[in-house]
Amino acid sequence: MSLKPHQQRVVEEKAELDDKLTKLGAALNGGLREKVSVDEFSLLCEQERVMREYSEILARRIANFRSAR
Repeated sequence: MSLKPHQQRVVEEKAELDDKLTKLGAALNGGLREKVSVDEFSLLCEQERVMREYSEILARRIANFRSAR
């Protein structure tokens, strides 16, 4: 299936976001807690939550692209 340029950008954006999410999750689960302040760790956890929500929204948009064909 061929996507329009703006749709392909959304697919690429989700892939990049998911890569960053994987790296952030690994850092959060890999001893980062001991290296940063409690406040910083809390903010990073919140960031991960919001990034995950954003990724889910992008996934729904991509599904809509594919079902609209």
